[in-house]
Amino acid sequence: HAFGVQARCVCQGAASRNRRAVSPEAGIRSCTQSCWNRRTGSIVPRQCRGRVATRNHTGDAGFPNRRQVVSPVDETIPMFNSQFSKLRMRDGRRARMPALVLVVIALWTGDTQATDNPYGALSVPFVVEQLPNRPVYYVMGSPGVPGGENNGHTSNAGFVVTDEGVVVYDCLGTPALGYELLRAIRERTDKPVRLVIAGHYHADHIYGLQAFAEYTEAEIWAHRLALDYVGDKGDPAGGETARLRLEQRREALFPWVDENTYVVAPHHTFDLEKNFRLGDVEFLVRHMGPAHSPSDSILVVPTYGVVFSGDLVYEGRVPFLDSPFVNTESWVNGLEYLRAMDPRPEFLIPGHGPISTKVDERIAFTSGYINYLRAEMGKAAEEMLGFDEAYREVDWSDYRALPAFEESNRRNAYRVFLEMEAQALE
Repeated sequence: HAFGVQARCVCQGAASRNRRAVSPEAGIRSCTQSCWNRRTGSIVPRQCRGRVATRNHTGDAGFPNRRQVVSPVDETIPMFNSQFSKLRMRDGRRARMPALVLVVIALWTGDTQATDNPYGALSVPFVVEQLPNRPVYYVMGSPGVPGGENNGHTSNAGFVVTDEGVVVYDCLGTPALGYELLRAIRERTDKPVRLVIAGHYHADHIYGLQAFAEYTEAEIWAHRLALDYVGDKGDPAGGETARLRLEQRREALFPWVDENTYVVAPHHTFDLEKNFRLGDVEFLVRHMGPAHSPSDSILVVPTYGVVFSGDLVYEGRVPFLDSPFVNTESWVNGLEYLRAMDPRPEFLIPGHGPISTKVDERIAFTSGYINYLRAEMGKAAEEMLGFDEAYREVDWSDYRALPAFEESNRRNAYRVFLEMEAQALE
């Protein structure tokens, strides 16, 4: 109170055992007190990555306000405008409107992120780019698999600014990355985030949902099959597959994924597709799975000639197929749908790798890789070869130099081998 300010720790899943006064200049910083973890019932004797938000006698000075998270799952989608008319911007600051030129803005400054990202500072750049002459933005992750060297920043995400609010597609692979995405939005517009589309429920795309669940009132949409991943709504770790992945990422991506990270369920689900309008912008979200995952969905923005394809399309690295839920036949059919779209999209923003104006070429890369696996593994299954022998006989020279080849290709081939073997036995 010496400065007329109180401080309180608001770290996720933990309540501060200490309160102390800080100066208004301190702004937002990490609480260094021991915290009581409600989930484990124990003291956490290390620096928690919670936000210390200051509050003066006239109102909140900290940015932004964390909201109480409530994630009811409703199988029906309410009327878009009536639902979103109740939402408001949590941050009172106004920001610059986006320029209608291609921009590349590096948001990363170590000192800034170290003090005001409530989920932990990033040690890699966070770069947001804008499509030319469109209020459409995206962030691109690095090639390879999530790990400490890249802070888990390996996937893409994006957002579209309209007169009535912002629509986000995917939220990246850690709460800290999701928070940086939210920060980027708020630096470009004072419009509220109205809707977040979860393109599919895989860890490298959904852990960032936690930041949007806690710091916005946005609705989260996903295909209904995402609920199988989420599992029991009362379990913050999700279903069995989600729980195992979260345990793995808590080790591989600590401290950006830790004991306070949890799986955020969608608020609403859809079946095949959903058309909606926000402001003067038309949107279409369409289910394309099961493909890379059961819930694969794309976001089409016809107004601007843009498709967010999620992991249906890869570029610059070997795709990920090592999942019992992958269906390569359906995946190829989904790629054919993209190829046949009319009017043709001008820009394709994939789930991994650079965006492209050469949409057919990007689709061809992913479909070519999948079809090559299907042909080679299908031939081996018909000849009743063992997998090890079949894998040795395949010429992988077209893909060997790509990122994630060593980590993913053999597993991909084995997954397709099992799929083709099952088909051969039918």
